[in-house]
This record gives sequence, structure tokens and C-alpha cells, in this order.
Amino acid sequence: MTIKTLILTVGLPRAGKSTWALAQGLPIVAVDAVRKSIYGQQYIGSAEPLVQATMQIMVRALFDAGHDAVILDQTNYLEDIRCEWYDEKWNRLFRVFDTPKEVCVERARADGRQELIPLIERLAVRFEWLTEDEWFEHHTTAAHPQATGYALPSGCGESF
Repeated sequence: MTIKTLILTVGLPRAGKSTWALAQGLPIVAVDAVRKSIYGQQYIGSAEPLVQATMQIMVRALFDAGHDAVILDQTNYLEDIRCEWYDEKWNRLFRVFDTPKEVCVERARADGRQELIPLIERLAVRFEWLTEDEWFEHHTTAAHPQATGYALPSGCGESF
């Protein structure tokens, strides 16, 4: 049995996450696409629980359909958000985009997406980079794709 892998992008808006994801040739669950499909725009705070529930279903459906790897394209800027994607049914890998805030802001301006600049500024202040446990999980999984006994990030469950 092949162990499934969920690849979580981690980075600020306009850091290059979606561009990278599209180039991988893997199925992608993209938060912006889900938001647009559900309510026709980028963000409505009160609708986020529906967006996240839809994304959970989409990831599970893609694995159930036989895909061995799926990319989750969103900022995943907080440890708590990344913990929501822990599941014993798959390994998590993290693709970190450490693009500087200033570069992300400039890209938003260049793309005519000035409305993203305050978001980039807010997220940059609150951003939680991978914990030591998440790095351990990432490197263990990357080095040994069939490994099953790695530490879970704090708050995501118990280490085994």
C-alpha cells in the first residue's frame, strides 16, 4: 500500500506558492479557487469554515480517487492551521516559500492586486514558520517516504 502525501505550501500571499504548485503536475486544492467557486470572490471571513470543510473533503476525495500526492495551496501561516491538516491516513510535507514581505508586496502591486498589500503586511507580522517538530516530520518524510513513526507537531496529537 502506498502512503499518501499531502504537500502543504507555507508562505505569504504572492510568495510563489501557486506558481510552484501548478508546475508540479499534481492535483491541487487551492484555497483561492475554492473561495471563488463557493462565493465568487477572494475572501469572506464568515464563509471560511465552509471553505476549509470543502478543502478537507476535496483532499480526501483526491486520495480516495487514487492520487498518491496532493498539493494544498494556501498560506498555512499558523501552526494551528497546519495542524488541521494532520491525518494518520497521509504524510505531510511542507514546501516553504520564504519570499521576503517586500517582494510579495511588490508582486501584488505589479499584478494590480493592491488589496492584498494590507493582508501581506498583517500575515508577515503573525507568520509562524515551521516548528522543530514540523521540520523533523518534513525531513523524515522527505528522506524516507515510507516512514510512519515521526513526531507530530505540538498540538496536532501525541508523538508515537
